[in-house]
Amino acid sequence: MNELTSVLIADDHDIVRDAVAHVVGNELGIPVYTVKDKETALQAIRDHGPIPVVLLDISMPGMGTSHSVEEIVKSNAPGAVVIFSGVADELFVRNAIANGARGFIPKTFPLKSLSNTLKLIASGQIFVPFSVMDAPSPSGAAPLLTQREMSVLRLLVKGQTNKEIARELDSTEVRVKMHLRSICSRLNAKNRTQAALIAEHSGLIDTH
Repeated sequence: MNELTSVLIADDHDIVRDAVAHVVGNELGIPVYTVKDKETALQAIRDHGPIPVVLLDISMPGMGTSHSVEEIVKSNAPGAVVIFSGVADELFVRNAIANGARGFIPKTFPLKSLSNTLKLIASGQIFVPFSVMDAPSPSGAAPLLTQREMSVLRLLVKGQTNKEIARELDSTEVRVKMHLRSICSRLNAKNRTQAALIAEHSGLIDTH
């Protein structure tokens, strides 16, 4: 998806949810659906089909685990799911992104900037405020990799060569090598083998 034609706000905080829905609906002139818990969020996705952007509050009923986020992400594919919370733990956000979320928007985010940010996310970009990006990772936290880097890393863990990864992702070996350099840098790995081991043992990549 690359066009913002609708938004789903999944949040049990009535004032925040209604304020965001009002601003986004008025500024963009698109349908804005609202729900209060995980089950009604999944039902809304089933009713309307994949939604370009889902703003997902992780403290609403039914949420709170990375598995819950991953379930919403898979149900809404190829639409985007973004963590929308005032209390999100950095480790939770990083793990959510590793599991397919398109970023994190804090509830303190300026409403005047929200519509343009949602358009950016709908176009395929990952959004995380600089305050989160620049914060030091807690011990054991998943590094912030792009979706493409995660795809390369998954195939690397499976034992595929650069050529095989390039073929699988419809890319080139040169681009794969560039992604691997970035991955090794972010994981503080000396080479592709060590990067694969770190990914497996840190839980960054689910090998089951």
